[in-house]
Amino acid sequence: MKYLPVDEQLFTINRKNFVQRLKSNSIAIFHSNDEYPRNGDQTFIFKQNPDFFYLTGIDQEQSVLILYPDCPNPLYREVLFLRQTSEHIAVWEGHKYTKEEARKASGIKQIFWLHEYDTILHTIINYADNIYINTNENDRYAHSVPYRDLRMLKDLKERYPLHHYERAAPLLRDLRVVKSEIEIALTQKACDITRDAFIRTLKFVKPGVTEYEIEAEITHEFLRQRATGHAYSPIIASGKNANVLHYIDNNQFCNDGDVVLFDWAAEYANYNADMSRSIPVNGRFTKRQRDVYDAVLRVFRAASKMIVAGAILTEYQDEVGRIIESELIGLGLLKKHEVEKQDPKMPLYKKYFMHGTSHHLGLDVHDFASRYKAFEVGNILTCEPGIYIPEEGLGIRLENDILITADGNRDLMAHIPIEAEEIEELMNSK
Repeated sequence: MKYLPVDEQLFTINRKNFVQRLKSNSIAIFHSNDEYPRNGDQTFIFKQNPDFFYLTGIDQEQSVLILYPDCPNPLYREVLFLRQTSEHIAVWEGHKYTKEEARKASGIKQIFWLHEYDTILHTIINYADNIYINTNENDRYAHSVPYRDLRMLKDLKERYPLHHYERAAPLLRDLRVVKSEIEIALTQKACDITRDAFIRTLKFVKPGVTEYEIEAEITHEFLRQRATGHAYSPIIASGKNANVLHYIDNNQFCNDGDVVLFDWAAEYANYNADMSRSIPVNGRFTKRQRDVYDAVLRVFRAASKMIVAGAILTEYQDEVGRIIESELIGLGLLKKHEVEKQDPKMPLYKKYFMHGTSHHLGLDVHDFASRYKAFEVGNILTCEPGIYIPEEGLGIRLENDILITADGNRDLMAHIPIEAEEIEELMNSK
């Protein structure tokens, strides 16, 4: 891993909080992610299952965690299984965790090699009444690939059909959304790296550069600072490309007079930042660009203040919609009398602002959380209003990451320039 070691107390506490929510006499089984084939003899770069990492801190393939707090044999109440390394693996793939390294990273004392998993599991599972299995229940996920957790569930049900099977995901949905101080610090680190990359790009962008050259500058800064990489596929959308919400081609020239929309951020120790900015390619906004930019910024300022404990996502989104509605009228994009007669179920502002304002952030960029539960202290949410005007070849989006505290909220990206004047000043200070 590129990132520095994470305090194992994070994972020890996470496991403690999880097992406290299990039914009596239950065993829970978690698997690392699959390695996915890329071509005939290669796999894609491995990315750990976020729930597995949340509970173990282990960032390696072919790993299994068993939690059985009521196990009659104390030896097997918390067990981690790892792929055993060899001279061949060391030569071809590099270093793998030793047992001692895994203990230090995870806080788990009982470490076994993966070939012992079936034998040990069989010696204890029949003493449990319930088996908790983890599956991907993020409501943004559309199931199409039979990933490892599902395959193992099928296998377990064939071998142990009379146990009661339970879902681990609802427990993790409530736990993961409230961030600990260690998690907040890791997210802040990702935000700090993102800031440095943004400052670097402000001094790099000029008419004639390509979107992919900007991406290269960002990637260089991320890796230079030990980031795992990009939190998601970076969006570097100049001119009309900014009206494609998930534009990732990044293959066009940035032209004089255009605005380029950025939506990219760093991942550090598997924790993600999420940032959007819109900057003038030539270092100066036109009057129209500035008017739209300032409108989005006013919405951002108002919306970020509403991200507090007790707020309900749907009500919050409706209120943001009313604010952006007013801004669109001021920009001449909507007419007040048309808005007054609109169908509330199909608000007119959706033509120019068609996505949500906020989502939870953490080990997933769109973090695992309930969209129906009120915001809580410890939540980190994005705030990302935008205005998109295809007929003008202009799209503006601004986004920071907001931590809810007992005293309100804290902007983890407050140190990243967002005011138009500051952006222009930095772009022209080369």
